[in-house]
Amino acid sequence: MGKRCQLTGREPGFGNQVSHSQRKTRRRWNPNVQRKRYWVPSLNRFVTLTLSTKAIKTVDKLGIESVVAQLRQLGVKV
Repeated sequence: MGKRCQLTGREPGFGNQVSHSQRKTRRRWNPNVQRKRYWVPSLNRFVTLTLSTKAIKTVDKLGIESVVAQLRQLGVKV
């Protein structure tokens, strides 16, 4: 599963792990991405989306119908 949110586009961040002695090694910060399954009445089927936790809250607020319409407008296969 790719660490990318389908709705917000949130991806891993990259940078340095800095120790107490100021030694620097490369690291990455992964977003909290979950696979979530929603029932979409207009399509009469379930849709599985890879969403960040912020995007899950957005879907709860706006509704799955409007989010699916927005994703289709962006060209994401749903």
